[in-house]
Amino acid sequence: MALSVSLIILAATLITAFISGIFGMAGGMILMAVLLSVTSIAQAMIIHGVIQMVSNGWRAYLLRSHVHWPVIKRYSIGAIAAVGALSLIALTPDKRTIYFILGCLCFLVWIPKHWFHLDITRPKECYVAGFIVCGLNTIVGVVGPLFELFLVQTKLSRQEMVATKSATQMIAHTVKVFFWTGPALMALNNQSFTPTLWVLIVAIPCSMMGTWLGGLVLHRMSDVNFKRWMKWIVTTIGVVFILRALGVM
Repeated sequence: MALSVSLIILAATLITAFISGIFGMAGGMILMAVLLSVTSIAQAMIIHGVIQMVSNGWRAYLLRSHVHWPVIKRYSIGAIAAVGALSLIALTPDKRTIYFILGCLCFLVWIPKHWFHLDITRPKECYVAGFIVCGLNTIVGVVGPLFELFLVQTKLSRQEMVATKSATQMIAHTVKVFFWTGPALMALNNQSFTPTLWVLIVAIPCSMMGTWLGGLVLHRMSDVNFKRWMKWIVTTIGVVFILRALGVM
């Protein structure tokens, strides 16, 4: 991997971890866009997965007193079921398809809350969230806005929302890394996948630093500003994804 590409990935890791540290989402989607622009799909999924595992895990640890643990247990069961289903099919979308799906997911933040009555703190809906969110996350890399549909009707505070989502996303990204390891190893034979161990090692502290800085901002932000800024940031990201899917950018 070229040094310039490595530096881009490291800078993106720090910045996007900071954004995710505040909103619990958006940063991961931006990072995926950067990675898809400079690496292959399999490489992007693995690098993104490892970085997000650390970023989400560290964020969940920093906010561990706010994690809703019953959700984590039920979500994990749904995630295991998703892994079982994915192991039975072979689905590897191209970059434009991934961009398009991610772009569409971003606009889910505008769906009126009264259209759905999903609440991840309810057992059955938590199992469904684990299956759908983890499954789709494995295929396209990141699905933050979809997960939000299961949070909008909860009575969780902004800290509880970020902490709980971070823990569940750590699980989802772990699954993603294992799923894409096979295609990445196959690419080794074609010499299109190059080792990036040092980049991942350096990216970990960058991710942790960005997450910590974002957490400082989160604690000073009101719930109203939290939701307003999150919606517009995600929408902007969605527009960029759709344009890239159409080949405009």
